[in-house]
Amino acid sequence: MSQVTVIVLAAGGGTRMRSKTMKVLHRVGGRTMVGHVLAATRAVAPARVVAVVGHQREAVGAHVRELEPDAVLAVQESQDGTGHAARVAVDALGGSVEGTVVVLTADTPLLRGESLAAFVADHEAAERAVSILSAEIDDPTGYGRIVRDEEGDVVAIVEQKEADHDQREIREINSGILAFDGAFLGEALAAIGNDNAKGEYYLTDAVGIARDTGLTVGAYCIDDETQTRGANDRAQLAELGRLLNRRILDHWMTEVGVTIMDPDTTWIDSDVVLAPDVTILPGTQLLGATVVAEDAVIGPDTTLEDCEVGAGARVVRTHGQLAVIGGGATVGPYSYLRPGTRLGAAGKIGAFVETKNAVIGDGAKVPHLSYVGDAEIGEGTNIGAGTIVANYDGIAKHRTVVGRHARTGSNNTFVAPVSIGDGASTGAGTVVRTDVPAGALAVSAGPQRAIEGWVARRRPGTAQAAAAAEAQGAAYPGGADGSHDGSHDGSHDVDNEPADGQPPLS
Repeated sequence: MSQVTVIVLAAGGGTRMRSKTMKVLHRVGGRTMVGHVLAATRAVAPARVVAVVGHQREAVGAHVRELEPDAVLAVQESQDGTGHAARVAVDALGGSVEGTVVVLTADTPLLRGESLAAFVADHEAAERAVSILSAEIDDPTGYGRIVRDEEGDVVAIVEQKEADHDQREIREINSGILAFDGAFLGEALAAIGNDNAKGEYYLTDAVGIARDTGLTVGAYCIDDETQTRGANDRAQLAELGRLLNRRILDHWMTEVGVTIMDPDTTWIDSDVVLAPDVTILPGTQLLGATVVAEDAVIGPDTTLEDCEVGAGARVVRTHGQLAVIGGGATVGPYSYLRPGTRLGAAGKIGAFVETKNAVIGDGAKVPHLSYVGDAEIGEGTNIGAGTIVANYDGIAKHRTVVGRHARTGSNNTFVAPVSIGDGASTGAGTVVRTDVPAGALAVSAGPQRAIEGWVARRRPGTAQAAAAAEAQGAAYPGGADGSHDGSHDGSHDVDNEPADGQPPLS
């Protein structure tokens, strides 16, 4: 290809979206619509990219520059048609442009880079002044029609409002994607007028200008017409999302070797990367820049956004964001992995566990009903069920460190900042407020006491008291009062009971 300049038309307001967000910034398949178009342009290795912005120019321009830092931003103060927009773009480049100029609309997110490259190659090989990317569709309503002569040469593009009855029956439509010889485009833009129903400058009028001066005009009819579709409202956007998602799923299944059990309930964004032999179960969404290594199984009912999943890992009914899951690890069901979670190889985050900014080492386990935030857990450690890392003191977050091969009891609370040494243990129900040395056992509860006969005295006449009396009678035949040999009545000294109105010790 010769030097290629790309002009992306992104100035329109998109009022039919009924949104405070500019139309081209609406997302589909994990990218904005204009983001998809810019991604496609990379296939032609453009020397320059010009984005024509108007409505919400600050937001649109900033997003374009985020994706293409060297892009030129051309401001179209009033939206007076595609011809006017192209003139604004050329003016932003100094008033003239050489080589091939490709003009794209920013709301065609299904356009493939390889299709764009083939279109430009065809344009340059034929040495045309103007080339049109066209498609044949069943319902061409709203599109400009490609008008050909008896020899099949393109003679004009007629917009819907300007078309007569016969022209409206034409099924070959203008996609809005055009290629020009740069020198001709500069001349044509000066000659395009606005004598039409809408009073706008139509870039498509360049076709007639080229024909009148004896230059070549052609159309490159694309096989997959969905690549030419735009989105003017949210219903159309949703349909484009469905088509794009199916294209993405088909790619992973047929070209890579990913198993997707139920494509109808699986959604995968454009920038996700999957390895061969990954298995995706129903109800799964893989979003953003998620990467999944070979032999991993994801789902069912799992959403991962910007996550990394290692080889052979298993993630079930989990919501994760900005998390790393090591090879051979297991997660879920009903786990919530918040940003900063890093689970080591062969580690486990189990049912009803929430993690945040937590590093959980190789082979370490947080199996049940726990919250682990701002913490580091060493390799091989097991965290007991019901553990809470109390990381926030009301002003600042603090960190908890649990060493290697530690064993912590159920229903523990770690009050950060605190550390538990390598090989240490904690008893059930322990509140850890100070550091635990390596190899030590930490407990914080006093010894358990059983105050016999308490229910009979404090809950007489209840079902609880009846059940207790029945059990005592079965345990001590002939002594339903709980006595062993009749030498005492089973009561205890008053000092051993809690005061009236106080709960029993346990």
